[in-house]
Amino acid sequence: MLDAAIDSVHINFDTQTLWVLNLALAMVMFGIALEISVSDFKRLISNPKPVLAGVICQFLLLPLVTFILVSVINPLPSFAIGMFMVAACPGGNVSNFISHLAKANTALSVSLTAIATLLAVIMTPLNLGFWGSLYEPTAQILEKISISPLEMVKLVALLLGVPLLLGMWVHQIKPVLAKKLAKFFKKGSLLFFFALIFIALYNNKTIFAEYVLYVFWIVIIHNFIAFATGYSFSRLLGLSRKDTRTITIETGIQNSGLGLLLIFTFFEGLGGMALLAAFWGIWHLVSGLLIGMFWGAKSIKKEELV
Repeated sequence: MLDAAIDSVHINFDTQTLWVLNLALAMVMFGIALEISVSDFKRLISNPKPVLAGVICQFLLLPLVTFILVSVINPLPSFAIGMFMVAACPGGNVSNFISHLAKANTALSVSLTAIATLLAVIMTPLNLGFWGSLYEPTAQILEKISISPLEMVKLVALLLGVPLLLGMWVHQIKPVLAKKLAKFFKKGSLLFFFALIFIALYNNKTIFAEYVLYVFWIVIIHNFIAFATGYSFSRLLGLSRKDTRTITIETGIQNSGLGLLLIFTFFEGLGGMALLAAFWGIWHLVSGLLIGMFWGAKSIKKEELV
């Protein structure tokens, strides 16, 4: 009964509002890119280990552990595909701020944001299609929706790739202007994110109130496992504590705003999928800020960098 009910619910989001949110997300990415330079990519060559560890956690391990979690708990199909969507997205736009709060390696965080954003153009559609097709209930949803991977690649490129390159270009030719604009966009990105979640939930508050208890525990467990994956893999590789903090945060803070827009665009606001992504967007801010404040209050002793 619940299965059929939640999967038949479609979140109300009109085309005009969707276009506004598409533009807003692109502006957020542009703002983040204003503080990214070509040298951030060069760190991959000069010190590849932590950057590669972050990319592996983001695009390989997180989708894998998500698939394992889905297989174990067997959530409703639309919740499961929502989990795959969140895991397929790149790091969230507030991860740099939380890394700074946590006294982590902010430069590494910025580098991972840049690299993950570019990789997401291909990896987000690829991971969603691959892992979603391995779990039969979500494979049926993907078949029914008949998503064109190329169309999703185009949208992700427009929302993330183009603004990233444009912001980096402004940083390169007008560094002083870019620094001033970045301060404005930093505040704007947080306001946008809250507005996105608020609009999505307020217009459908009855639906959210009815089903929130079913999605609440799934998101908390999923988010905890995401943080644990980043932390465990970093410690396993013997990375420094600052790098470990950064990779933990980058793995646990996902761009659920992008996930929501993809859901509204390609899945017509599929009930459980949209609710899971929306609640993730709220919860990862809470969990991320808690981790940031906890680590920020703890000093890191001198250690030999690996």
